[in-house]
Amino acid sequence: MILAYRYGSLAFVGGGLVWALVFAAIGWWWVVALDFVIIASGIAIYLLIRRGHFTFGLLAAQATLAVIAIAMGVLLDVPTEDAPRVSHLYLLVVAALGYLNHQREKSHAQLVLIVLCLLAFVVLASARLATPFIVPMPDTLRSAGTWANAALATVMLAACIHAMHAEFVRNDKFSRDLVAALWNDEFQLVFQPQVNLGRSTIGAEALLRWNSQQWGAVSPTEFIPKAEELGLMDTIGAWVLEKGCGTLAEWRKKPDFRNLTLSINVSASQLNDDDFEVTVHDILEKTGADPQFLILELTESVLVNDMEVVIAKLNRLREIGIGISLDDFGTGYSSLTYLRRLPIQQIKIDRGFVQDAAFTSRSASLVKNIIQIGRDLGHEVLAEGVETMEQHDLMASAGCEKFQGYLYGKPMELRAFQQRIEIETDEPS
Repeated sequence: MILAYRYGSLAFVGGGLVWALVFAAIGWWWVVALDFVIIASGIAIYLLIRRGHFTFGLLAAQATLAVIAIAMGVLLDVPTEDAPRVSHLYLLVVAALGYLNHQREKSHAQLVLIVLCLLAFVVLASARLATPFIVPMPDTLRSAGTWANAALATVMLAACIHAMHAEFVRNDKFSRDLVAALWNDEFQLVFQPQVNLGRSTIGAEALLRWNSQQWGAVSPTEFIPKAEELGLMDTIGAWVLEKGCGTLAEWRKKPDFRNLTLSINVSASQLNDDDFEVTVHDILEKTGADPQFLILELTESVLVNDMEVVIAKLNRLREIGIGISLDDFGTGYSSLTYLRRLPIQQIKIDRGFVQDAAFTSRSASLVKNIIQIGRDLGHEVLAEGVETMEQHDLMASAGCEKFQGYLYGKPMELRAFQQRIEIETDEPS
């Protein structure tokens, strides 16, 4: 899709250049100026997309093409007895491109642009729209332009339909492969170290990865929302929990590992499952893991649902010794009421706050207040996303005592994590 837009913008430039030469040959310099606007727009859109500004680049491309199509339809491409209007066909192309972009990333601006394009298409297809500013074109040029624009618009629309079909097939296959991934043993856990003030490893967060036979290494930001959409997170979450607890049980057998904690993320859909506590209890019984070293991380999205039900479930989990951590603290529905009522033992400061704190005094002050509030309420405070010593020192000086981030170690396979612990244990005190 990205390549299609990039090459499409270059085709846009090429078409503008061709028409600029044609109109320059007959001396219509104001139209040549319009063509140079088209050329400049195509180049700008290409550069925006190439530099990663994909969403803005796509919207800019569509808006520019729509304005040009409407301008051509009103000023240059007015229907006559010998030649119909064809420039409005490009508005269908813009609407189709907009639909593809909206499927990739939902956007109100994109929906508005799609509706405006369709309305403009209907108007231009239904009315001559004669104005005093119409520029009559030579019959030969008008005839050639009608055929050329009709052919180009048709090809572009066919390409959009092909892209839509390819995207639907991809989504359908992606979904089917995701459903099969668990049974094909394509998921794995990686472990990111969590450390104390002395930077000694005290535990890890278990993170899910999908190494697909078809798609390769798929980002969690791509497959986890799709798993939620397909209703798979309960099953996948139970697998993660069982794998993690199995690891905890193995650590319990080794003196150097037995005091390590393991944090496992729990989705809102898992927590909303009526049998969630039973599932957790059964997994603990099956694996033999000590619940006192298990920490369940919840995002603040779980608080959108019935607060009393959430609190009751968490209390039952606490009764068997499981720790509860509030992840990404500060990005959602945080309030002192939640912190006071929820049976949590730990809050994790969101990485965005941690990273901003080193650059602005306002963010630094906010982080210090969060740490102080957490400590006043008797909660552990863990800073995640720490990448520099400056950030570490800032968090430590504010009273934070636990940390996680690339500064201490990236997510790693179980063997690498266990080797890390063995090396730390062998080091002289």
